[in-house]
Amino acid sequence: MSAPHRPAAAPVRDLAAHRPASEPGSATRGASQGAAQGAQRAGAASGFMASGLGVALFSSAVFGLSGSFAKALLETGWTPGAAVTARLTGAALILAVPAIFALRGRWHQLRDNWLTVVLFGFIGVAACQLFYFNAVSRLSVGVALLLEYLAPVLIVLWLWAVSRKRPRPLTIAGTLLSLGGLVLVLDLTGAVKVDLIGVLWGIAAAVCLAIYFFITAKENDTLPPIVLASGGLMVGAIVMWLTAATGLLPMAFSTADTRLGPWVTPWWVALGGLVVLATVVAYVSGIVAARALGSKVASFVSLTEVLFAVIWAWLLLGELPGSIQLLGGLLIVGGVVLVRLDELRAPAGTGAAALDHANDCEPVP
Repeated sequence: MSAPHRPAAAPVRDLAAHRPASEPGSATRGASQGAAQGAQRAGAASGFMASGLGVALFSSAVFGLSGSFAKALLETGWTPGAAVTARLTGAALILAVPAIFALRGRWHQLRDNWLTVVLFGFIGVAACQLFYFNAVSRLSVGVALLLEYLAPVLIVLWLWAVSRKRPRPLTIAGTLLSLGGLVLVLDLTGAVKVDLIGVLWGIAAAVCLAIYFFITAKENDTLPPIVLASGGLMVGAIVMWLTAATGLLPMAFSTADTRLGPWVTPWWVALGGLVVLATVVAYVSGIVAARALGSKVASFVSLTEVLFAVIWAWLLLGELPGSIQLLGGLLIVGGVVLVRLDELRAPAGTGAAALDHANDCEPVP
């Protein structure tokens, strides 16, 4: 904000200076009132952040950067596997320090939960990210992320098929709304054709996300979330390196400059943003938000990640889904909101209630 548009602090001082000397303490009262108002504003801002809502929105914003940073690397010759591997390796090394501190020598917690860590790392981290980045390489960032966000709808359909018990009307309405949004996102009759392979990659990412929610639906308080995050990232990185070593996963890196918005930057700027901002900072802030808001509310706020991802892709990559696709995206997000609202109303012991707990450490998109 430029100086002429700042709040008028100087006039306050001028009014105090021009008061008659016969008004004892007037300047002091004016200063006290100004300080009180400033403290009130600062308290409101700090209260907003302390409530967890501000932290949750910040987490969604930095999570939304992942697609843009990744695509900037992919356009210079990086393969999706290389981008995922670099991201997981860097983030795992950074988070290893606070994870070790959180354990405080209680390594049995890690041994007791090794299966959860391995499944989280393999499905929720490695596979989910790899499929998402493959989708990003063929689709716009917003469309790829919207496809991944179909995971709650897939969960509803799976539970319906397995239990043979029809969901409640609100869940059915949300599912139909999301499926209708999917049709608009694909824009099958539009002038811009959507890459079918990219769509399949996006749906595969949604399947991995749904499987992850099934795996971690049971609340686990025996393992600190930061340890689960670090362990999962480490497992994911190891899986990616082993897959690359066997030749099953193409690995290509590039040191060519990347383009982010109007700027041409070295490759390590996009990679650093992908590792530090879109992974480490996003994970830590997401954990803080989940603990402050509770997993249900935090999971609702996380839906804003789609909005942030579209905005970042527009600002940094110059890509924006078409109007029909944006409308479809709103329908998908609206459908997911209805499904999650219905989860909040689910009676204890039902399938929906068993899945209404979102783990404090959700998979990275």
